[in-house]
Amino acid sequence: MKPTDLRGILQYIPKFRDRVFVVSVDGAIVSDENFSNLLLDFAVLRSLNIRVALVHGAASQIASMALERGIEPSDLDGTEPVDAATLDLALTAANRLTHEILEGFAANGLRGVSTNAVTAHPRGIIDGTDYQFAGKTERIDLGHLESLLAQGSIPVIPPLGFDGEGNTYRVNSDDLAREVAVRLRATKLIYVTTRDGLIRNGEVIRQIPNGELDQILENEPGSLEPEQLAKARNSAAACQSGIPRVHLINGSVHEGLLAEVFSNTGIGTLVYANEYRQIRPAKKSDLGSILALTKNAIESAELMDRSLTDIEANVAEYYLFEIDGNPVGCFSLTVFTEANVAELGSVCVSAAHENQGIGRKLVEYAEKLGRDHGLARLFVLSTQTFKWFQSKAGFSEGTLDDLPEARRVPAEESGRKSKVLLKPLE
Repeated sequence: MKPTDLRGILQYIPKFRDRVFVVSVDGAIVSDENFSNLLLDFAVLRSLNIRVALVHGAASQIASMALERGIEPSDLDGTEPVDAATLDLALTAANRLTHEILEGFAANGLRGVSTNAVTAHPRGIIDGTDYQFAGKTERIDLGHLESLLAQGSIPVIPPLGFDGEGNTYRVNSDDLAREVAVRLRATKLIYVTTRDGLIRNGEVIRQIPNGELDQILENEPGSLEPEQLAKARNSAAACQSGIPRVHLINGSVHEGLLAEVFSNTGIGTLVYANEYRQIRPAKKSDLGSILALTKNAIESAELMDRSLTDIEANVAEYYLFEIDGNPVGCFSLTVFTEANVAELGSVCVSAAHENQGIGRKLVEYAEKLGRDHGLARLFVLSTQTFKWFQSKAGFSEGTLDDLPEARRVPAEESGRKSKVLLKPLE
């Protein structure tokens, strides 16, 4: 699916209409040649009545300005002590970036407003070190931001905070974006970076629950890229604070923001609260999804062809694995009460979600259902995937004589010569 495919977008519109997305853009992305395309993505979001708040960083610009002026900055991102000279760089860089963003919004027919909605206080002295002008967010003016969003404007929030005495502090944009998202009860927090996602041991993590990310941060922080630790911590913390989805994407990818938001595969990393995935019983309205999921397997003769009428008549036997409300896998479970066994069939996963452990989760769920019903075992009839069931799902080979009579006769008459695979449930 192309990210701009209207059919793909339409299924998400009811979920996202009038919801709030907080987008955090690294300073390096504002200077990227693709930033103008990213602004077009913002225009699409606003045209769909999605409310957007933008938080931007400035580390890249501070580094460039420091080099030009021959200054050694004490900090780039607001996590280390910030001296007066570095604060001056941060003020100039942040204000210039905010202006560039507002210019870009104007060119795309968007209304943006620079805000001073962040009240901050100094980080103070930590372990004997005075952090000077490095600040920590104390309060977000929620009413001000909500008013701007209700008017159709995009609040543009620089990585700066102010105290009641008129002092300015440099705050970390990753932390700030999380704070803003939590206060606005955002549906999504999106970090737009120069990387393809959250990288662990050299590979991009595509999807991860916040609890698992917490474990990595606690036990194996070295497996993550050092410069991404702040975003990783904020992503997990955001989910813990009620943000359902946090995305980390590469802002240099054309239409990347739309591809991440309007597809269930995305282009970057998704950190999700644990309710993100679920397996549920199928309904009659899911018939089209079941046919679509099993289509390729039927065409390659992995599965026996079943008509729409047959599936509809037995829809109560089907279960769907969903990601963000979109079916990406299925299976059927047919119980033979007299023999106290069940047939596991139609185990399918969409091509875009293969090799993610979904097939095994489907089988494990079927086993749970079987145990809940007090069944003695499951059986599978397979012509091409029997090795997977044996090596990955713990089934062993049996014979036709192991099947209940009501299933043995049709299996013999089908001519498919399927292998019989069994798994006890005790």
